[in-house]
Amino acid sequence: MKKLRKNRRISHVVWLCMGVLLVGAAAAVADEPAPVGEIEAAVEGLQMNMNILWTCIAAFLVFFMQAGFAMVESGFTRAKNAVNIIMKNLMDFSVGSLAFFLVGFGLMFGATNGLFGTTLFGLSGVEPGEDWNWTFLIFQTVFAATAATIVSGAMAERTKFVGYLVYSFFITLLIYPIFGSWAWGSLLDGDGWLEGLGFLDFAGSTVVHSVGGWLALAGAIILGPRLGKYGPDGKPKAILGHNMPLASLGVFILWFGWFGFNPGSTTYADGWIGYIAVTTNLAAAGGAVAATATSWILLKKPDGSMALNGALAGLVSITAPCDGVTPLSAILIGLVGGALVVVSVIFIDRVLKVDDPCGAVSVHGVCGAWGTLSAGLFNMDTGLFYGGGLGQLGVQAVGVLAAFAWAFGLGLVLFWTISKTVGLRVSPEEEMKGLDIGEHGMEAYSGFQIFSNM
Repeated sequence: MKKLRKNRRISHVVWLCMGVLLVGAAAAVADEPAPVGEIEAAVEGLQMNMNILWTCIAAFLVFFMQAGFAMVESGFTRAKNAVNIIMKNLMDFSVGSLAFFLVGFGLMFGATNGLFGTTLFGLSGVEPGEDWNWTFLIFQTVFAATAATIVSGAMAERTKFVGYLVYSFFITLLIYPIFGSWAWGSLLDGDGWLEGLGFLDFAGSTVVHSVGGWLALAGAIILGPRLGKYGPDGKPKAILGHNMPLASLGVFILWFGWFGFNPGSTTYADGWIGYIAVTTNLAAAGGAVAATATSWILLKKPDGSMALNGALAGLVSITAPCDGVTPLSAILIGLVGGALVVVSVIFIDRVLKVDDPCGAVSVHGVCGAWGTLSAGLFNMDTGLFYGGGLGQLGVQAVGVLAAFAWAFGLGLVLFWTISKTVGLRVSPEEEMKGLDIGEHGMEAYSGFQIFSNM
C-alpha cells in the first residue's frame, strides 16, 4: 500500500503538470495569469473524470463475467439443463441489480452503525450526474451479482427455478452486503469492524468469492446430491459435462473479466492498474499449471476440467492480495491455489460426499480463503514473510472465519427455509427429464436427441 500511495503521488504530479500546461495555455491566449486555484480544480476534475471512466470500464468487464459463469456452468453440466443454467445466470444478475440498488448498496456502504449501513438506499438524496456514487454503485453491483451467481454452480441440475430466484434476492439484499460492510465500509462512508482490525481483501477473495462459496456449500448440503451421483456403496460416479469447449470459453471470458475485477478495484486511474493486472495474470497462469500437474499426479491424466478450474483458482486466490505482493509471490499464490483446488474437489466429492457439479465451493470458498490468508503471508508491508510477524495473518484468519460463520450459517437457514416453503429441489421426474423441459418448457438444442446418463 505504501507503493500505491507513492504511485498516486506521482500520478498527481503528472496530472498537475498537465493541468498547468492546459490552464497556462488558456491564460496565455487570454494574456492573463492562471490562478493556482483554477489549476488545482482543473487537475482534480481531470483526475475524477479519468477515475470514473476507468471504473466504468472495469465494471463492464466484470459484468461480462456473467457470460463466463454461464458458459462454465453450462459446459460442466448436462445438455438437458442448459436453458435452466442460462436463465439462472440472467436472472440472478437482474434480481440482484434491483435488490442491491434498493437496499444492498446502502447496507454495504451507507453511514454505518458499526454492523451495517443506514443510508444511501436507492441512492436517495444523491443528485444525478457527476456524483461518484453512481459510478461506484454500478461497479459494486456487478460484484454483488458475482457473489450470487457462484452459488448456482454448486446447486446445478436439481434446483427449482423459483427457489433460485428467492435465494439470489436475499443474498444480494442482505447476506453479501452486510458482510461487505464489515470489510469495505470505509470505501464510502463508514468503517467496518473487520476493516478496523486491519483486514486486507483488496478485491474480494473473501468478501465476494468465499461468501459465495460458503453459501454454495450450504445450498448443496441442503439440496442433496443429484440422482445417480452416489452408488449404494457411497462411491461417487462421474456425471460428465456435455460441452468442454463451452466451459473453456467461459474460463477465458472469466480470466478476461478479472482484469476489471482486480485492477478495477483501485477505482483510480493510475499506473497501479498495470501492476495489479500483472500479478493477476501470473497467479492465473500458475493456478492452471499447478492444477494440471496435480491432476496428472493424482488422477493419472492431465484433467481438462481441473486445469480450467485451476486457472479460476489462481484468479480467486490473488484477488485479495493482488495490490500488495510481488510478481514472484503472485506466482506462488497461484500455484498453491491450483494444487489446492484439485485436492479440495476430490475431498468434497469423495469424503464429504457433497455434490458440486462445477467445483464452485473449492474454487471460490476454499481458494478464496487461501487467497485471503496469503495476504497475511506475502504482503510486502505487513506479511509474515516480509517481517510483519503473525499479526496480519491472525487478522486475515479472523476475516476468513467470520465469512464462513456468516455465509454458511445464514445459508443453511435460508436454504432450509426455502425448501420448506416455496421448495428448493425439483421432483425426481423433472430431474430425470431435465430442467429445461420441466422448468422452462423448452430445450437448449432443439432438434437434437439428448441422451442422458441419468
